[in-house]
Amino acid sequence: MGLRREELAELAGLSVDYVVRLEQGRATSPSAQVVASLARALQLQPAERDYAYRLAGLLPPHEGTISTHVPAGVQRMLARLGEFPVGVFSADWTLLSWTPAWAALLGDPSARTPTERSLVRSVFATGPSGLAAWPVIQEGDTLKATLVADLRTALVDYPHDRGLADLVEELRSASAEFTRLWDEGAVGVHVSARKTIVHPQVGEVTCDCDVLTVPGCDVRLIVYTVAAGSADAEKLEFLRVTNGVRADGPSSPGPGLFSTS
Repeated sequence: MGLRREELAELAGLSVDYVVRLEQGRATSPSAQVVASLARALQLQPAERDYAYRLAGLLPPHEGTISTHVPAGVQRMLARLGEFPVGVFSADWTLLSWTPAWAALLGDPSARTPTERSLVRSVFATGPSGLAAWPVIQEGDTLKATLVADLRTALVDYPHDRGLADLVEELRSASAEFTRLWDEGAVGVHVSARKTIVHPQVGEVTCDCDVLTVPGCDVRLIVYTVAAGSADAEKLEFLRVTNGVRADGPSSPGPGLFSTS
């Protein structure tokens, strides 16, 4: 791809210093999460990704586990959709990749760990561990049942994914609402929703939120759009142009929860 170190580090969510240490052989035991992040940033094909795992002394992801690979076509589409806030999620609803407009609207996720990038945790969390850096209010109450249904489907599709099984058990222990929906066999399908982002810089921004799936690939895209020429469009364009930078410095992620009320 011809990426510079700085570009690779940014795409992979790693520090430039760590990338340099990997290149120089001074970081000899990268974690599976680091290898997965580098594979996504470099748009490696599955065989190339598996080889990278083996070079790091790790077993490649085996069949029956959730893939964190974002296909090259999806990454090219993200590059073309740069003006829209778009996030790419894996089958367990972990945020894998995002556009700069997503970071400007919802807060930059790059400093968050994969655990902290879980949409399901953010929806059912009981503490300040939300995926967004500030409140996001959704009209209607369909998201929670839909996410629970998605996790149930993922457990069938990925029966050997230990992380997924642990996530379900964690949420059953942490959230009475998740447990109720899980035990009731909640079902649901993703529909367009209206969400209001309470942004610390421009105030409330109301968007249409759609979930798109990619045929032949178990990733899904969350896309935020606004009506052309609206006040919300002006706010979103301002955030996109300024990249969420305030006069007193960049807007930084802080406590916040996805709200479905």
